[in-house]
Amino acid sequence: MTRDELLDLFRRSGALLEGHFRLSSGLHSPGYLQCALVLQHPKHAEALGRAIADRTRDLRPSLVLSPALGGVVIGHEVGRALGVRAIFAERQDGALALRRGFVISETDRVLVIEDVLTTGGSTRETMQVARAAGGQVVGAASLVDRSGGAVRFDVPFAALLEIALPTHEPDQCPLCAQGLPVVKPGSRPVVA
Repeated sequence: MTRDELLDLFRRSGALLEGHFRLSSGLHSPGYLQCALVLQHPKHAEALGRAIADRTRDLRPSLVLSPALGGVVIGHEVGRALGVRAIFAERQDGALALRRGFVISETDRVLVIEDVLTTGGSTRETMQVARAAGGQVVGAASLVDRSGGAVRFDVPFAALLEIALPTHEPDQCPLCAQGLPVVKPGSRPVVA
């Protein structure tokens, strides 16, 4: 899938939003990508999962780990395309943790999958969960990298769509200065 085809898919799904948004990181932005609106369609979820799998297969992961909630669907589809287990970490007492009986062993080669990357915070936290459980993190990937390629990791990273959407600290946000109401559309509480 080309960049233009991906952007078109997001637009047709109503997933590329414009306005004044508070991101999970606490930053504000005039743009938001609601991947769930694309992933609700099984044919799109499967195709996007296969595309990420094709870009990461050479890392030879034995397990896909995603942060809940945003990464669960795409993580499952990547795991299915790779033929490996797909599990997720979820918040417990404010921090990501393995729950529901999920286990990562010392022999697991973990690929971290996220829906949208902004600051890399959720991806890094998910990597820490995998490493704390004894797994070897071999790479990370996301549907969208909205940092414009600015975020770096200590493992290979791939994104299907790179898009630079501006972000602002709340006290420096031009949209706040204009008095525009802010919306929090994501799945995670805002970081204080």
